[in-house]
Amino acid sequence: MARSDVSNVQGISPAFRRLYNSPILSVSDYRCNAHEGGPEGEEQSENNSIVLMRYGSFVKHFGKRRVTADVNQAVFFSKNTIYRISHPSDCGDRGTFFLVAPQILNDIVRELDPTIDEHPDQPFAFVTSPCDTQLFWRHRELVQRLERAAEESLEHLWADVAVLQWVADVLESAFEKHDKPTKSRRTSTKNDHAEKTEAAKAFLASRMSEQVMLTEVAREVAASPFNFARIFQQQAGLPVHRYLTLLRLRASLERLSDGENDLTDLALDLGFSSHSHFTDVFRREFGQTPSEVRKNATVSKLREMSKNLIA
Repeated sequence: MARSDVSNVQGISPAFRRLYNSPILSVSDYRCNAHEGGPEGEEQSENNSIVLMRYGSFVKHFGKRRVTADVNQAVFFSKNTIYRISHPSDCGDRGTFFLVAPQILNDIVRELDPTIDEHPDQPFAFVTSPCDTQLFWRHRELVQRLERAAEESLEHLWADVAVLQWVADVLESAFEKHDKPTKSRRTSTKNDHAEKTEAAKAFLASRMSEQVMLTEVAREVAASPFNFARIFQQQAGLPVHRYLTLLRLRASLERLSDGENDLTDLALDLGFSSHSHFTDVFRREFGQTPSEVRKNATVSKLREMSKNLIA
């Protein structure tokens, strides 16, 4: 990720910290401690990217035009755009940097702009767009979860789906607020969507013990990652990562009731990264730990056996 994709004023380069990276996207935290002043020398965006500010502000200068970026807006950096940066105050700025693979980004934009294939390197028709409270709050929650996951275990399938959906919602909001013509979302036949969803379910069932990536499932059903994630949620009624988690958790209940002894082996066999990861997810879903469920199941069986002996 090039430092010129965000601000670099008065020789102070932003500090980046990678929060998440996959074959189709990356998310980074950035902090710039520049003081009031500028604009300085010209910079050029190397990628099409989105920045959501969490603190401070900066100003992008395009010749005689200037655009202020602050915490109330999403900021769009277009590839090869030349600009200069200044800061209106001494507080600098901090935010989150989203970079999506070009083909995947264009898949998202194509749902809003049917002309994207005529200008594939320039998907953004705006520099900033208002960011409403819901989008801003979802962004904060996303960053916090990615930060926690970096210290614990990261569900790549969840992260890819969550980030792509957030990017899609930010872009949809931007197109609407800038009165850009949009088209209704393209739909295939119901049969096609249903077939892709059922094929994905079969694939997930066969990969419960593995770390599944969104790109793998999408490739299996011959769809782009973004379109597949959207189709699956429409057809199944819940996100693909949530579907896989429930497959694993509900399978664990049966094995616990059958007297599974080694919880670490059970966790790894069902695709969880560790015993603690399994326990945390299990408790959030069922309100009990796997150990508690196993103990209760054992007690229940003993009582049933006792009744049979008495009879």
